[in-house]
Amino acid sequence: MIVPPPSPPVEIGLNAAVVAIFNRGPAILTVGGGAGEREALPFGPFEPTRHRTFETSLRASVEQQTALKLGYIEQLYTFGDRGRQKSPSEAGTHMVSVGYLALTRMDAEATERLEATGAHWRDWYAFLPWEDWRHGRPAVLDQTIIPALSEWAAESWQNDGKSLPNRRTRLRLAFGLDDFPWDEERVLERYELLYEGGLAEEAVTDGRAPGKAAVGLAMQHDHRRILATAVARLRGKIKYRPVIFELMPSEFTLTELQATVEAISGRHLHKQNFRRLVEGAELVEPTGGSTSATGGRPAALFRFRRQILQERPAPGLKVGGR
Repeated sequence: MIVPPPSPPVEIGLNAAVVAIFNRGPAILTVGGGAGEREALPFGPFEPTRHRTFETSLRASVEQQTALKLGYIEQLYTFGDRGRQKSPSEAGTHMVSVGYLALTRMDAEATERLEATGAHWRDWYAFLPWEDWRHGRPAVLDQTIIPALSEWAAESWQNDGKSLPNRRTRLRLAFGLDDFPWDEERVLERYELLYEGGLAEEAVTDGRAPGKAAVGLAMQHDHRRILATAVARLRGKIKYRPVIFELMPSEFTLTELQATVEAISGRHLHKQNFRRLVEGAELVEPTGGSTSATGGRPAALFRFRRQILQERPAPGLKVGGR
């Protein structure tokens, strides 16, 4: 009888995709990145002797690395593929990571403490530039991504004709080609196609695909995949839960709220349509105050109307597709 080799030991790690709004754009918290090193999401091992739950362990790790105390947090997914930590032979410890989405608000004191740790707020579209449609269709789609992935899909016809419909259909669905609309929630599917097609630098490093024109900044290990998962979750979540207000100050203008929704969804929203959407959703109420910080006429200030949580099972801003 053939005895299989012993399995490597498994370690449980915890990753946090921490999101905030900075200069009306979506910011992701990263660590590392010095001396040519790729940036990473905050990460720490689960230590059951010190922490009873994954969540308390993650909060402690993030605070230790970045001096940031997390507010809203939810579990995303468990990432455990072989080779995800650049050790495809599995000779060492196999790392299984539980990913989390965390939302927080910017304030000067927290930002100052964070900068002292060497952590950074980065525009998440620097890592996923094809996802930003706020100013129209991203040029990188037609200049680089679609031609390269179309060629990649056609290659499977030469090697294995059975693979062509699968690759081509996935490409059409993920990137809204032909008669399919662009769906802002298919973030992970799009990243995985770029990875498989060799347009993600991580795939080249992992030895999974030949190098092509790399798109977007790479991250350590599979952290960009975790980020894509977090973006997809948040884009879907804002449509049926009022989580967008976890990113807003206690008082805000409707223009600031619209900019935040646009930043997360990656979509441009018509001003009057957005205001009708907010009014119909009954998620905000006027404070009676106003601000002149934007210049021009004073703008009315609003706050989240918390009573909605008792009135409606799924209160959110149902931003439509393209």
